[in-house]
Amino acid sequence: MAVHVVTGGSGFVGNHIAKALKNRGEEVIVYDLIDTPDRSEDIEYIQGDILDYDRVLSTFKEAEYVHHNVALVPLTKAGKRFWDVNVVGTKIALEAAEKAGIKKFVHMSSSAVFGIPDDCPITEKTRLSPIEIYGRAKYAGELEVTNYMLANKPAAIIRPRTIVGGHGRLGIFQILFEWINENRKIYIIGKGDNLFQFVHIHDIVEADILAAYSPINGIYNIGSACYGTLREELESIINYAESRSSVVSLPVKPAISALKFLDYIKLSPLAPWHYLTYHKPFVFDTSKAQKELGWNPRYGNQELLRESYDWYIRNYNDWKTRGESSVHRKSVKQGMLKLLKLLP
Repeated sequence: MAVHVVTGGSGFVGNHIAKALKNRGEEVIVYDLIDTPDRSEDIEYIQGDILDYDRVLSTFKEAEYVHHNVALVPLTKAGKRFWDVNVVGTKIALEAAEKAGIKKFVHMSSSAVFGIPDDCPITEKTRLSPIEIYGRAKYAGELEVTNYMLANKPAAIIRPRTIVGGHGRLGIFQILFEWINENRKIYIIGKGDNLFQFVHIHDIVEADILAAYSPINGIYNIGSACYGTLREELESIINYAESRSSVVSLPVKPAISALKFLDYIKLSPLAPWHYLTYHKPFVFDTSKAQKELGWNPRYGNQELLRESYDWYIRNYNDWKTRGESSVHRKSVKQGMLKLLKLLP
């Protein structure tokens, strides 16, 4: 039985990792600023800031493995705080991991480090070229972990595609599912003919845990087994929901300009990462993770979207009233998009 620290263990991804480790019989410590009501009593919770080196170190000294999930995500629109938490926080966690003699440090990164890649599928050798503030911070955080690995210290980096599935995933998906449930038009930027890949939370958790126990260091792109175009995936979930919604294309340049303005005046929930990239082809080649970790994706896009939609419908009244602070686990204010939703 090993002891694992899951930083950011109250967030959507960290929460699932903590529960999966506990279900495997491991000892788990969640390190986060907030606790959650669904944390099992046999998972220890330590309240702490990732920027508090002494508290991070004292927590890590109790463990053998670290799953680093603390991050400010695009929806927070955190400005300078992106750098403080996603870069400085990662550096502090790495320093504490080295000092504590951690056997493996697994860092949860982001697709945003690639920006808008020239070619798909994206491999681990694809050039990293983030295009917005969140992606640049995640890229800088990755560089800290990469340098740690180059110094022959034990670590791995997991890069997930857009995460859906499991229970508790809301964020911008709450908007999508709400509009589908209410038979509203679903607006997309461009034709929607771009290949688009999601990934199930359980597949991300499996990759994370396999990377923790792997004897080798590595960087791994993780995505769903089957995927189609963005329009195809949206039309599929609309049909599954027996909704009268339809997918409506918006012209690319005017739509992006409008969303940039609404973002600037704080009247849109969407962040630059969303409106600058979601009309572009974006799929991962996952063969490296399959070869080196023995990981295999169990879910395709349509399966995970259906599972998430079903969870949304079953728990509609619950999430409307809950007070969790993790951005991906609570509803999102729609701002001016709410007016768009009401258009006939």
